[in-house]
Amino acid sequence: MPALSTTLTNITGGGSDGWEVFMRARQMIAAGTPVTELTIGEHDIRTDPSILAAMDASARGGHTGYAMVPGIAALRQEVADRVQARTGVVTGPENVMITPGGQSALFAAHLAACPSGSTALFIDPYYATYPGTLRGIGAVAVPVQARAEDGFQPNADDINALASGAASLLINSPNNPTGVVYTRETLEGIAQVCKRHDLWLISDEVYDTQIWEGEHLSPRALPDMAERTLVIGSMSKSHAMTGSRVGWIVGPKEVIAHLTNLATHTTYGVAGFVQDAALFALREGPALEEKIAAPFARRRKITVDILGQQNHVRMIPADGAMYVILDIRDTGLSGEAFANRLLDEHHIAVMPGESFGQAAAGHLRVAMTIDDDTYGAALQTLCAFAAKLCK
Repeated sequence: MPALSTTLTNITGGGSDGWEVFMRARQMIAAGTPVTELTIGEHDIRTDPSILAAMDASARGGHTGYAMVPGIAALRQEVADRVQARTGVVTGPENVMITPGGQSALFAAHLAACPSGSTALFIDPYYATYPGTLRGIGAVAVPVQARAEDGFQPNADDINALASGAASLLINSPNNPTGVVYTRETLEGIAQVCKRHDLWLISDEVYDTQIWEGEHLSPRALPDMAERTLVIGSMSKSHAMTGSRVGWIVGPKEVIAHLTNLATHTTYGVAGFVQDAALFALREGPALEEKIAAPFARRRKITVDILGQQNHVRMIPADGAMYVILDIRDTGLSGEAFANRLLDEHHIAVMPGESFGQAAAGHLRVAMTIDDDTYGAALQTLCAFAAKLCK
């Protein structure tokens, strides 16, 4: 067999990716062992029936052929209106391209921002696909560690120290895996570094409807940042449409024009009936988004209440998203060792912090994605297990 491209074979970077606990949990379930899964960011409720009805009506109505590659006009306009209303930044449909989900948008945005072989920075802890996405477009992926003692808020000085010669910086707020919402001070520091080193800022904002404390600030709204920022959005988290694969990139119109050319030669757009369903969902307004977010707000409160009754497991303040990150370093175990023992001894699956980079070593990511009672019971078991280890 001829050799494969090294760009392809090096996507994962080799070695462990920290997801063995998740895979073992799935194997146990397949073998008939009940496991409480607090692992991945998949809603425990499915896409709202009204959205599915809109999708069905569109498909049966004939919108099953080729759709416009950058997205249907009405959806691009709706996304532009939504972004402008939330950020105050003038945004038109020419600033929007619809993509097959947020992951496709991340890939395309970096392909636009990063010449082959250039350095692409990203914040550690990170969403699991980030480094592979950067390697996949031919960039050198370089993490910038945020610190637990800083509440995992990125430090501008740390970014600045690695930014010379880099092409881009990828950030994610509200953050997966930590649940941290970046403050205005953090984002202003990031913006200054981007302007100083002439970086593209790629801002993954797919959790922008899941804010429990404070407010979400898109860095595109900061002075002189709209022309160097590409924003990633998605219907997956805001509307529980993970399998529908519909997201977007918002950026300068010149970039969107080039990205449309890229899509013409790769994905060739998103199914029209899926776009019609997304348009329907967005036009339902904040009420539907709040309905989708409500379970995670409740479970965050459950988490705060349970952790407040003990002192062995500490919660990094999680002000958004569907996750909390827990500091279990007092047990003397790594996140990976703790997660494996929790799975073996109590059949509860959580993600080791090490799955998301070295900055979260000694932590666990807990996805608040099961019903309230089961979630609360699993969290109490986790805390009791940690207390036993601390004795």
